[in-house]
Amino acid sequence: MKDTVKVGIIGFGTIGTGAASILLRNRDILRERIGFDIDLKRIADKDITRDRGIKVPDGLLTTDADEILNDPEIDIVVELIGGINPAKDFILRAIRNGKHVVTANKALLATEGNDIFAEASRSGSEVGFEASVAGGIPIIKVLREGLVANRVLNIYGIINGTSNYILTRMTEEGTEFPVALKEAQKLGYAEADPTFDIEGIDSVHKLTILASLAYNIPLSFKSVYSEGITKVTPLDIGFASELGYKIKLLAIAKAVDGEVELRVHPTMLPKDYLISKVDGVFNAIFVEGDAVGATLYYGRGAGALPTGSAIVSDIVDIARSMRFNAAGRVPVIRTGPSAMKIRKMDDVDSMYYFRFSALDKPGVLSKISGILGENNISIASVIQKGRRVVGAVPLVVLTHTAREADVAKALKAIDELPIVTDKTLFIRVEGKEG
Repeated sequence: MKDTVKVGIIGFGTIGTGAASILLRNRDILRERIGFDIDLKRIADKDITRDRGIKVPDGLLTTDADEILNDPEIDIVVELIGGINPAKDFILRAIRNGKHVVTANKALLATEGNDIFAEASRSGSEVGFEASVAGGIPIIKVLREGLVANRVLNIYGIINGTSNYILTRMTEEGTEFPVALKEAQKLGYAEADPTFDIEGIDSVHKLTILASLAYNIPLSFKSVYSEGITKVTPLDIGFASELGYKIKLLAIAKAVDGEVELRVHPTMLPKDYLISKVDGVFNAIFVEGDAVGATLYYGRGAGALPTGSAIVSDIVDIARSMRFNAAGRVPVIRTGPSAMKIRKMDDVDSMYYFRFSALDKPGVLSKISGILGENNISIASVIQKGRRVVGAVPLVVLTHTAREADVAKALKAIDELPIVTDKTLFIRVEGKEG
């Protein structure tokens, strides 16, 4: 039984600084709570001269990751450099050297995680990844342990703070997307290249991890359908509000007829839903279990200290398992075949919002509704603007539940009509059917 568990951190950026800060300043608190010491022995980074705003003991910093990976005294390696390589190599080397691993690297886990977890299973190593999804919200522990008695029926997540901030600005101020994006970049919420955030890729990484835990399936990044928020306009946000909805970039996982839906896209949600009220850079994840019912988890999805808190939580969990010789107490992610298959997007059922750009002429609605009806799509409500302008006007239709493949077929036919002047914009709608 070890009196001290030793930790090495590779990567001393924003998140690494947060984790190191917590380990150093809260060492006494951690000892009181868990009954033994956690010692931060080494931090590796290419740049060890830049001031991070925290005081680091002499001799802690190195530019050589091998000093951590090959040190027999270090029990837990924390990978915080991001990206795929050399991060994957570092993690696999740590595991093969008999060490446990903690990482916040959602992109790596989503795309290469099956290899990592398979190696960890063979080696008897723990892999902690609480910080990979939703920062300081302990959603990984919730799914692995707190809701283990439940069949997870569905998950709805606002899990990208950048997109949520942009949509909040567009909703509250009527700001156009490019302006809201520049504001997010100026405030540090969006990167210089915001592609992963605004195109939904970051949310896909996180949903891949959540779905694997919830449905005991291998990590399935390539099977997640995704759309970003770049096509959402203040006009659509206004129509959504008129219909009683808000637009959010939502990550969705659902169990349907023995299959799992996995999708990320802009979604209209009823205004009175709690998750609809989550604004700014905050994250929220709704999970419904067959036994527990509806649950909601809310908090900061990023930042040095919230994410650092999740990292230290994993370190403590692994340290406890080590101390009581209980490594593997909670199984890692499934890497082998699963009974549940990923549902094809064409087979997904949803309600839909359509905004047609149509000429302001008699009979337009009847032609459009006729094509919808031919494709098994029934109309729930209509907003028709016109008679005050010349040329095309917006025609908004909210549908009852329809099949994605039928929607694609109908919209193709409608967009070919001479009375329709632009490609139809559509947004999927979640909530109870009216």
